Amino acid sequence: MRYKRVGLEVEGVLYEVGKGLEDGFELFRDVVVNGWIVTDSLIQIKKPDGSIVCPYISNRRGRIYISLGDYIITESDGERHVCGGDKFSIRYEVLKDNL
Repeated sequence: MRYKRVGLEVEGVLYEVGKGLEDGFELFRDVVVNGWIVTDSLIQIKKPDGSIVCPYISNRRGRIYISLGDYIITESDGERHVCGGDKFSIRYEVLKDNL
């Protein structure tokens, strides 16, 4: 079967470090050791103590780590997701009332 995504209005914000968009940070070494994800484009922030952390969003699927160029999507019910910049413009269009 094939399906079409139902129209869903969301808020989308390009992730920027220091804006408080993430739910938390995890040590990069723990992401590498404990995760089964590609770490090449993950945002890595060096803290004053020298440790490196990666920002993430928590939702019903667990922790979603944020990569360079990702958008933070907030649905009308408040649930948040991460969407890659390469997919964002394909999946979402600007609403006319924003113009």
